[in-house]
Amino acid sequence: MRVNEHPVLGNVEDQKKVNFYFNGKHYIAYEGDTIASALLASGVRTLRKQEDKASPRGIYCNIGHCFECRVIIDGERTVRACLTSVEENMRIDSNATLSPTFLKGGSV
Repeated sequence: MRVNEHPVLGNVEDQKKVNFYFNGKHYIAYEGDTIASALLASGVRTLRKQEDKASPRGIYCNIGHCFECRVIIDGERTVRACLTSVEENMRIDSNATLSPTFLKGGSV
């Protein structure tokens, strides 16, 4: 699911391809894609599981406010997939949990 031609953004096929991995599986994105948009375009809807009930979570607000799309990148937890651009050979994992500080009302 991707817009391949756009009057302002141009043709997606003209953009540089970027290889990345989500939960060990290889995917291809285009330069400028966020992690969330690249995964959505690749058919991935679940980015993590909810902490208490393990219900699937994915993109919700897509502006960085809700933290539903948080992932782990190279060991860094609580990275918002909707705000982070895909980089070549990036390793992304799901099931990122919020830090204890954040859960107690502190910052991420």
